[in-house]
Amino acid sequence: MRLDLDGTAAPPRRNGEPVFDAPWQGRVFGLAAGVVARRFDGDWAPFRRCLVDAIADRPERAYWDSWTAALEELVVGAGLLGRDAVARRIAD
Repeated sequence: MRLDLDGTAAPPRRNGEPVFDAPWQGRVFGLAAGVVARRFDGDWAPFRRCLVDAIADRPERAYWDSWTAALEELVVGAGLLGRDAVARRIAD
């Protein structure tokens, strides 16, 4: 899988690989990669737009929290889940 994100949208990396400080970050990354692969045919542009917006909306927020917010927007915007369903899944 090619991660086509750069600039402010680029995830933290070490030796070219994404860096996760906690297991949930890797899971959120995997969820985003799955949505992008299946719903957007591997095109990261829609996710990138959501991520850039999430970072701009709250620049003080931690990177992976912005990634999570972007994923929420992506799945809601694509009609994959409603906001209530996303909130329930986060709570679980």
